[in-house]
Amino acid sequence: MEFKIAQKPTGKDQVYIIDNAAGLKQVPGLSKAELAYAQAALEKEQSSASVNQYGQHIFFYFLKPKKTDWQTREALRKGGAELQPALNKLKLTEITVHNQSALTDAAYLFAEGMALANYQFLKYRSEAKKQTNSLRTLYFSKTSITVKELSQLAIVSDAIYRVRTLVNEPVNFLTATQLAKEIAAMGKEAGFKVTTLNKAQITKEKMGGLLSVNLGSQEPPTFTIMEYKPAKALNKKPIVLVGKGVVYDTGGLSLKPTPNSMDRMKSDMGGAALVSGAMFAIGKMKLPLHVIALIPATDNRPGENAYTPGDVIKMYSGATVEVLNTDAEGRMILADALHWAKRYKPELVLDFATLTGAASVAVGEHGIVCMGNVDDGTRKSFTDSGFRQYERLVEYPLWDEYGDMIKSDVADIKNVGGPYGGAITAGKFLEHFTDYPWMHFDIAGVSFATGKKGYTTNGGTGYGLRMLLDFLLHYGKN
Repeated sequence: MEFKIAQKPTGKDQVYIIDNAAGLKQVPGLSKAELAYAQAALEKEQSSASVNQYGQHIFFYFLKPKKTDWQTREALRKGGAELQPALNKLKLTEITVHNQSALTDAAYLFAEGMALANYQFLKYRSEAKKQTNSLRTLYFSKTSITVKELSQLAIVSDAIYRVRTLVNEPVNFLTATQLAKEIAAMGKEAGFKVTTLNKAQITKEKMGGLLSVNLGSQEPPTFTIMEYKPAKALNKKPIVLVGKGVVYDTGGLSLKPTPNSMDRMKSDMGGAALVSGAMFAIGKMKLPLHVIALIPATDNRPGENAYTPGDVIKMYSGATVEVLNTDAEGRMILADALHWAKRYKPELVLDFATLTGAASVAVGEHGIVCMGNVDDGTRKSFTDSGFRQYERLVEYPLWDEYGDMIKSDVADIKNVGGPYGGAITAGKFLEHFTDYPWMHFDIAGVSFATGKKGYTTNGGTGYGLRMLLDFLLHYGKN
């Protein structure tokens, strides 16, 4: 998808964002009958209308403010997403967006919804060429968007496309080794440094959590380190992002059922994809922040010499973990990465992981479960970003009692805490390996969709990336 500012009237097809009758009257080229038709639609509080001038299509989106600003902004994204299939049905290749409303970034939001809804993953389709959407370019009138907004829209949309594609790739292509190669390619394009540790190096470092999960696989694990460090960073100490990179999760010996569970587990590296996409966008936007990202990656299988319930694993930190469920593998590999992060003396550490079914059950596809020990200002910044991007956060407590639930009789801690509070006990497990400001984001319910809904397409969603980038864009400004 391309985004351009129209230097002069471009193309035949236009969409106007209108919030009052006066704005409607400013639309050029309408006959009296067409204007009357559009005015009637506006008065009836329709959300949209269109005029076919036989050679030119004019679409209207009628913006009606909602109860809150963030709900109004989301309505614009959804409006763009609703228009997208109509444009492709008409085989339109481009359209020009005009903002005639009082909301200054309405065109950005509307176009964002169109662009994200237009994503397709057709790599493995035999008739991909026939099935490819026709819509290719979104133009904007000069008063509808700034050059800076245009650049940001292009970069963020590209990053989300990349996140979705990584999640959609099957494990017979996207092994841990291939994931590292994909990240290296993104680093080369966006201008951040990428270093990948192979199995021998991981073994030398004694990353027991990552190595134990990898025991059941014939494919080697990887540990990928990304770094973006501009000359004049706002932060003296780095922000560290950590992403769970389980490229496929069978559950190991604690085998998952296939229907509605294992069949979607190519998406268990959604955290790694999100973090990688974030680094791509950070580099492309040249954010004035020193950011490091860590991706421990492996598949989790029941073959070879797979780790078993009852095993005691010595982690990279030196702590011992009693394994009671091999399907609680994500926390095992994240723990090693969180301990690795200590070497940077970080200002803030953020981990993203498809970690627990409990988080998915609790809030479903409507938000991210999070928890951590950050200060109230940072917590509010995350909450604000979540609302602005409609990728909302639900914070859970990290009370000591949840830590008691993962105490082990034979080791320092155990990797599951029982049937209750599963998302929180997983967070308490991760907390054990931190000694810095930290937030954990459980994206299990939002990283993969089983059907298209609004601007969320089937498969990988990229949900959480816009929230994270919004937080970083506002970092240090509040």
